[in-house]
Amino acid sequence: MFERTRTSFTGGAPVTHDVFNQVPPLTGHDVSSDAALLDGLAREGADWAAGELRQLGVLAGSARAQEWGRLANEHPPTLRTHDRYGNRIDEVEFHPAWHELMGVAVENGLHAAPWTSARPGAHVARAAKFYVWSQVEAGHGCPISMTYASVAALRHSPALTAEWEAALASRSYDFGLRPPHEKRGLLAGMAMTEKQGGSDVRANTTTADPLSDGSYAITGHKWFNSAPMCDVFLVLAQAPGGLSCFLLPRVLPDGTRNAMRLMRLKDKLGNRSNASAEVEYERAVAYLVGEEGRGVRTILEMVNMTRLDCVIGSAAGMRYGVTQAAHHTRHRRVFGKALIDQPLMRNVLADLALESEAATTLMMRLAGATDRSIAGDAAEGVFRRTALAAAKYWVCKRAPAHAAESLECLGGNGYVEESQMPRLFRESPLNGIWEGSGNVAALDLMRALTREHDAAEAFFTEVELADDRRVKEAAARVRATLASSGESGARRVAEEMTVLLQASLLVRHAPAAVSDAFCASRLGGDWGHAFGTLPDGLDLEALIERC
Repeated sequence: MFERTRTSFTGGAPVTHDVFNQVPPLTGHDVSSDAALLDGLAREGADWAAGELRQLGVLAGSARAQEWGRLANEHPPTLRTHDRYGNRIDEVEFHPAWHELMGVAVENGLHAAPWTSARPGAHVARAAKFYVWSQVEAGHGCPISMTYASVAALRHSPALTAEWEAALASRSYDFGLRPPHEKRGLLAGMAMTEKQGGSDVRANTTTADPLSDGSYAITGHKWFNSAPMCDVFLVLAQAPGGLSCFLLPRVLPDGTRNAMRLMRLKDKLGNRSNASAEVEYERAVAYLVGEEGRGVRTILEMVNMTRLDCVIGSAAGMRYGVTQAAHHTRHRRVFGKALIDQPLMRNVLADLALESEAATTLMMRLAGATDRSIAGDAAEGVFRRTALAAAKYWVCKRAPAHAAESLECLGGNGYVEESQMPRLFRESPLNGIWEGSGNVAALDLMRALTREHDAAEAFFTEVELADDRRVKEAAARVRATLASSGESGARRVAEEMTVLLQASLLVRHAPAAVSDAFCASRLGGDWGHAFGTLPDGLDLEALIERC
């Protein structure tokens, strides 16, 4: 099974280097071969995309694609503020591997394809592809997600939609700062956060002065600009009518560069392949999106789409982690047998697989709700508002613990960079922070529940589709929690609602072995404080086989 290497030294020295019991690389597989994912694809109306998904999955599992992911992270982006002559250029340079990753993502429509398709399930198909391709490398998903979400916000302004949407949805990846009309495709970023405000975007001090031609002059400093190498950005600034949303291009139609200065790139814990910047605007030209004073409402369209991607990204990380753990333990031998056959390791793997499947199943349900709500289904829209806020909190919160346990399954081998598990671990907290940290997501959920009279009932109507005693009893407990919880209890509400929804989905759609294990541990409380503490009597074999 394993190659054994023997090295002898000159002078008759004995052999000391005998390599065996090492795990072969996990390559040459189809990343989309994921039962929970494929079941969800069909259930949510996008089984027509199964062939495209499989093609992407085979590429994602190839050694070539995995090498792109490694190189993009080992050679992070570099900021070039000036050219050799001293001219201000504000450009970001990337390793060629980054462009390979981006090219595949754009060609497969992960950045905007659903917006130009009337086919039911288009957002579901895109979610499944984003999940699969994110397992190659997560960082490049940022500009892909930003572009996907920007279209939703731009639709508040039909004129801007007519001018920009086709280029944003183009399947041609065309990197570089040039006039938009000269490019085959565009990508979008976002800049909301300022150093004095953070999540409190209404504390923004960036200003927007109206100009005679209908545009605005933006002046200010943004503490966090997502994907500064993109072609256009959605920016929040204070206009005469209040906080407003603007579209700000990097290059103006005449070819001059807009006054958006990249001050520095952030030195981040993870997401290192992607550039995030601190920027200053010196009367940069921008165009109003929506109405003055309605900036938060307008950009929330973008935020809600990227929150879906936060859930997808966390679910993808969990799937990657448990897949690597299962592969390692299947090939590693300890105490006379494969590590995967050791009873306690089987409990750990089964628990990791269970968490992963619950996240994937929920992710696909949310993608289906997104698809149907955009098509005009009001009931799905109400359900999505509550379920997405809760899932953004809990699924993203579970990702770091899941990554740590998956890494530990590889032992010391998982702690070295060559295993790629440290990269997974560093990436795992990001989605919990991006587009609103845990408190923000939990409080958004509470606001939806209190301000929209039908929000709670829409959620419980979905949950109670599971004709299951355990789910019904848990639903009663969650209703009681809602009735007695104030702001300080928002995290508990988000957690309990998400776990309840996951249980309902698994009871309805997963094999009994999966739903029984989830209900016994997550709903029934027969579970410890770490992964690997599932109770006796469950079909762990079935759980492990699913991953």
